Amino acid sequence: MSKIDKDTVITDQKLRQFVGYTMKRAFLTVREDLATVLEPLGLRMTSFSALAIIHENPDISQSRLAEALYIERSGVVVLVDELESADLIERGRVEGDRRQYALRTTEAGEAKWQEAERAVQAHEDALLRDLTPEERSTLRALLRRVRRR
Repeated sequence: MSKIDKDTVITDQKLRQFVGYTMKRAFLTVREDLATVLEPLGLRMTSFSALAIIHENPDISQSRLAEALYIERSGVVVLVDELESADLIERGRVEGDRRQYALRTTEAGEAKWQEAERAVQAHEDALLRDLTPEERSTLRALLRRVRRR
């Protein structure tokens, strides 16, 4: 048996027949490009997502944030600490429950969200420039249907 040398093109045609593989490859492209867009803003994909959820749901608890982001509660603590250290969110006490915090964006967090939302929208516009508005809508609808499965 001979090994494939470094100049041989490696194919993945067998994997390309699977939707999951194609979705994964597309996601990796999106993630890599998005990281480049968010880095100058001091955000990562997870911190951007958390900021979006907190912005849209003022006074959300850390447990509900973890649930919304599909991450472990321990992971959300680190994320909340990061956003709070950057003065993008604040933790408030929940009346009647001393163990929980209500999360909301600060004024700086609101401004950062607006800036990041514009940057991510521009990122998606560039990434999906070859798709018509109808195709983009169809793509989102199809992905939502797969997710609901």
